[in-house]
Amino acid sequence: MASCSRNLIFVWFLLAFPGCVSAESLEATVGADVTLTCKYDAQYYGVLSMCWGRGSIPNRGCAGEIIKTNGKSVTSSSSERYQLMGNLREGDVSLTIRQVEEGDSGTYGCRVDIPGWFNDHKHEITLTVVPGRPKPLKVETREVKERTITVRWARVFDGGRPITTYRVDLKNKQASWDTAVRTELYDPELTQVTLVDLRPAKTYNLRMFAINSVGMSESSNVLTVTTKEAAPDGPPIDMQLQALTSHSIKVTWKPPRADLRNGVLRSYSLSYREYDPAGRHFKKWQHQSITATREVETLTLTNLKPSTKYGVLIQAKTNAGIGPAATAPLCTTHDEEHQTSTAATAVTTSLPVTMWKTDSSITSVDTTSAAETVTGETTSASATVWEQEATTFTSGSPDPPVVELKEVKDFTISLLWTPGFEGGSPVTGYYLEYKAVNASWDYRKSVVDFSTNQTEATIIEMTPSTYNIRMFAKNSLGSSQASNVLTFTVKETGHQRDILPTTPSTDTKASSSFEEGRSGHLAAIVVPVVLAVLIVAIVTTWQLRRIKLKKGTLNMWLNNGAIRYRGAEAESL
Repeated sequence: MASCSRNLIFVWFLLAFPGCVSAESLEATVGADVTLTCKYDAQYYGVLSMCWGRGSIPNRGCAGEIIKTNGKSVTSSSSERYQLMGNLREGDVSLTIRQVEEGDSGTYGCRVDIPGWFNDHKHEITLTVVPGRPKPLKVETREVKERTITVRWARVFDGGRPITTYRVDLKNKQASWDTAVRTELYDPELTQVTLVDLRPAKTYNLRMFAINSVGMSESSNVLTVTTKEAAPDGPPIDMQLQALTSHSIKVTWKPPRADLRNGVLRSYSLSYREYDPAGRHFKKWQHQSITATREVETLTLTNLKPSTKYGVLIQAKTNAGIGPAATAPLCTTHDEEHQTSTAATAVTTSLPVTMWKTDSSITSVDTTSAAETVTGETTSASATVWEQEATTFTSGSPDPPVVELKEVKDFTISLLWTPGFEGGSPVTGYYLEYKAVNASWDYRKSVVDFSTNQTEATIIEMTPSTYNIRMFAKNSLGSSQASNVLTFTVKETGHQRDILPTTPSTDTKASSSFEEGRSGHLAAIVVPVVLAVLIVAIVTTWQLRRIKLKKGTLNMWLNNGAIRYRGAEAESL
């Protein structure tokens, strides 16, 4: 038997070469549908029976027969994957194998039964099936929130090799795919993923790829997703308060930074209240809502009291919520006489929240007042210089108190502080931290909690050294930022220290700090000479022992007359 010549388009007309066997090879990818072509001239021979088999064609029939036809219809088939999809009556007996697998590789023989000796037309095709890349994914959006997007996908054909990785590309809608953030997911069982840390009210494009050992699939469909709006992340900026008259204050501000707005600004909430210097508490907040329309907003507060300090908060709003507040230092309305004067108008300006801090160590008995804003300039009442420092204010936690050094005498240090804004909830107390000046705040120690009606304290320190002290205010929503930091030095002295007279207290929660009442009156207590000498001897002996064990920290605090020795084996209350 002679071998027939190869036909590259796999169409074989078995007319002129009766009894010959033609051969061809074909390569296919796993998962594809493959057609092995075989035809004869039905008009010349009429309708004939034929068969397809696995392996070389024997002398009779088909080896490993997989499908057979009588020329009119299929009479037998070993699998639904084997089909004759051509027109049998026209002689098209091509074999189609659905979704080929690597196991389908091998030789297939087509035999057409032509009457007569050695007239059968025979054709062999060698099929090679190789693995391929996975099919493309079809991705859909499942959930969209302010800062997250959740997508899911169905499993796809893996191309004959297991999928090992999924790749997610995410970019801003207007950017090119070259700028996309690419994330690879190494769990092939995944069918869902959530992308986090996105920006609210932003539009993104997303696509995915599946990867196996052969390669990467084509791109999935591209999703276009816009995250939901959120409350602004930033406060309004460039806020200014200007006293216009004895009954009005002008407030100006700009919107939050564009990247912190998190959506379309709809309005602003402006809250203001007067400050009561006598009680050191604010009155009830009053609120106004202003539609967001311009890049520079202005509002004039009217019907205010003369010669009165006012605090103002401003918060930006989107449809999703309200953002953090911006504030400025207190602004004081003019007095009645100022109405007709030509004096300059006071203006206060602030980034969110104002704190004050000292730039020098305090070793004297000077008392320093907080800075006053007068005609746009900052002045100080003594040699201590106070400077303004901006930090972030959250609408909830209180402002820090302003701490001042009242007196340093021998081993006694007296402090007082002025409360700030209460925030979104009344102040529930204060606490103080201290450290040696050469130590880090990481090694600070919280010493004493103070109640809301306390504004003064006295420290007795037996160890000569230099110290830092700062305070915090707290309410039910959190703690404030740190106050200004005081630095003071307890010096060596050759004189015996006097014990300050105190009134005994049964307050078991008090640490060791003398608390002066707001009235400033101290009850006089006459201590017998013998008892005084005894107390001095006991305290001096104990402190000498403490100096050997510890240096550079505050050793004893007195509060309302109760004494507790920190670090001692027992407490005396």
